[in-house]
Amino acid sequence: MRNLNVAMAGLALAMIAGPRAGHAFTEDDQRRLCTGDVFRLCSSEIPDRDRIIACMMKQRASLSDGCRSVFGRPSERSASATVTR
Repeated sequence: MRNLNVAMAGLALAMIAGPRAGHAFTEDDQRRLCTGDVFRLCSSEIPDRDRIIACMMKQRASLSDGCRSVFGRPSERSASATVTR
């Protein structure tokens, strides 16, 4: 089961993490850079690709530097946004 989860996370990352302008990442790079973050931050969403994407985008400020290079840096607003009630 764990191997299936690893494969699904890798596949999801390969499909979601398209290259940014000037930065092309191979599928292996994407998997190497982000699989740990998927398990650390979004393991409850595996194997649902759309939910992994949404979770990783929501958690962008908490991504490791390597994975952040694949997903892009969080916007200034999202990094400093606070909820006031």
